[in-house]
Amino acid sequence: MKIKTIIATFGVLFSVHAMADVTNAEKLVYKYTNIAHSANSMYEAPSITDGKIFFNRKFKTPSGKEAACASCHTNNPANVGKNIVTNKEIPPLAPRVNTKRFTDLDKVEEEFTKHCNDILGADCSPSEKANFIAYLLTETKPSK
Repeated sequence: MKIKTIIATFGVLFSVHAMADVTNAEKLVYKYTNIAHSANSMYEAPSITDGKIFFNRKFKTPSGKEAACASCHTNNPANVGKNIVTNKEIPPLAPRVNTKRFTDLDKVEEEFTKHCNDILGADCSPSEKANFIAYLLTETKPSK
């Protein structure tokens, strides 16, 4: 009986932790949506479709190579990825799969700045960020 209680407690704790990260991701979508709307009143809501297109779209990097988010993160952000330069494994981006994503909101902004500049050669726009995270929130299962 005691073991069932312990397992149930861990299950609840894990669920609460996972939900907190999804909640942070949802807060960021809301934040970036508001910023995007302030900059462009025509922008009304994040687009999962646009987020997926952005995730998979190849850009010519400042170094002259072509790369996309999917180049390292695979075409399913719920999968484990691999850095195309270092070959290091990258945990899934999807917050419903990787409970460590979006836990540190300042780090999220740092990573956007770093990766957008590496791939696009400029910072991503608020609408791109809102669309991107909205898309990540829809991915719940790694590919087999």
